[in-house]
Amino acid sequence: MAKNGKKIRIFSALEVANICGVVNQTAINWIKSGHLKAFITPGGQYRVYTDDLIAFLEKRGMRVPEELENFKEEKLSWEDILVVDDDRALNDLIKRFLEKRYPECRVHQAFDGFEAGQIMTEWVPAVIVLDINLPGIDGHKLCQKLKSDGVGESPIIIAITGMDDPAEQKEIMKNGADAFFAKPLELEQFNAKIKELFQKHRGEDGDGQ
Repeated sequence: MAKNGKKIRIFSALEVANICGVVNQTAINWIKSGHLKAFITPGGQYRVYTDDLIAFLEKRGMRVPEELENFKEEKLSWEDILVVDDDRALNDLIKRFLEKRYPECRVHQAFDGFEAGQIMTEWVPAVIVLDINLPGIDGHKLCQKLKSDGVGESPIIIAITGMDDPAEQKEIMKNGADAFFAKPLELEQFNAKIKELFQKHRGEDGDGQ
């Protein structure tokens, strides 16, 4: 199993400036002008994904620090699962359920997209349960981002939503989700799909769980 990693590391504008050897305002100007992709936290701060920073450096012929190259090489951790849902009761329920079914795994919780980003600076979960209707977050774009960040491997994404809408399901699957479930969740069906995807991605035979 792959161990913990930091492949999806997120950098502040100041950290970008330090890496590039410029002042903070220059990094902010790169972001504001659209040259460097970034997102804004709920507190109004700029944050940059590793892959976007590397692409920016490579496009301009700038040296990519070894630190960033190491982040790119990290593998998914099949010991880590992340549940992203702002419904705390449901998030807690899913966490307890998964801990019982997969005692060898660590189940992390995030209640918004920003918390999810923070967790993924420290861990590289192989399975992400993602509520695509998080306040202030485009779940479809987040799903695409999580899938495109992978180098060789990308996480299993189980999309969940309060809307049992075939069009919504079709769209999120198009955007990279591996499975879709409408709330309220049928937990045993939910678990069966996770087990199936675990086995598919890791090339294992079923053994009942």
